[in-house]
Amino acid sequence: MADMTPPPAAEAFIADLGWAGEIVPLAGDASFRRYFRVRSGGRNAVLMDAPPPHEDPRPFIGVAEWLTTHGFPAPAIIGADLDHGLVLLEDFGDARMREAIDAEPDATSGLYERAVDLLVELRRHPAGPLEPYDRTVLHLEADLLTQWYCPAVGIDADQAGYTAAWDAVFDHALSSQPVTVLRDYHAENLMLVGEDRALGLLDFQDALAGHPAYDLVSLLQDARRDVEPEIEAAMLQRYCAETGAGEDFLAAYYVLGAQRNAKIVGIFTRLWKRDGKPRYPTLCPRVWRYLEADLAQPVLAPVAAWFDANIPPAMRGDPSGIGA
Repeated sequence: MADMTPPPAAEAFIADLGWAGEIVPLAGDASFRRYFRVRSGGRNAVLMDAPPPHEDPRPFIGVAEWLTTHGFPAPAIIGADLDHGLVLLEDFGDARMREAIDAEPDATSGLYERAVDLLVELRRHPAGPLEPYDRTVLHLEADLLTQWYCPAVGIDADQAGYTAAWDAVFDHALSSQPVTVLRDYHAENLMLVGEDRALGLLDFQDALAGHPAYDLVSLLQDARRDVEPEIEAAMLQRYCAETGAGEDFLAAYYVLGAQRNAKIVGIFTRLWKRDGKPRYPTLCPRVWRYLEADLAQPVLAPVAAWFDANIPPAMRGDPSGIGA
């Protein structure tokens, strides 16, 4: 478990901003970032600790400012100390979409509709000043599966064939009109803010300029919760109806879904093997289910053939159990 002692520079930092008060643990995440709640004179804010050299808060600040400038609900930046990796943010509270769905299953469809509609609006804006989500990045991410998962379960995978299979489908995943891709858009990063439960965005520091299908598949093939197939189908239909997206978009959706899910299987394995976080490999069976559903799409035939030849169904699951 992450040490949730506030960093030494935190008290002076918040005091200089006029927020002297209590600092209480809020959350850690899969990276080195940690979050604290600051309580000061009846006000709340969130302190992000993104310690250098492991983390750099500047991308988060830049994307947050782009989002708010364009009318999207990112937290306001109250202040930053880049030398110490500290950022004081607007507090969106504790109500996440994930828990709201768990508590009110009847609200599921409506909440997903709102999340989809935000992506529809995001699509209407050209990408912010971001690095491209290009073929090189797509390959680097997909390779996390062969770098981490395959060795963990004792598979000596055909890397050259893997690269060639993805290369045969990545044309579908590259957009001639890139948008801001938040890259981790799912129910645990969507807050319900205030009495009207307006959406609030978190965890977008890794944003890139890429295909609009990526965030939609991130939402609807959620690695951390089961999204019912009928919800995925209905929301995909809603997005396409609102944007006029057609077969090319659907091809991109499934290619990026497969790429993302392969990446996540690799990342979750790495979090276990390298970083000692045993919860993450237990999430892999869900991700494999999404990945196999994507691989069943005709557009992914070359990639599906590689998986059939290299990773048999019995070897697809929780690597901490398979590799034991």
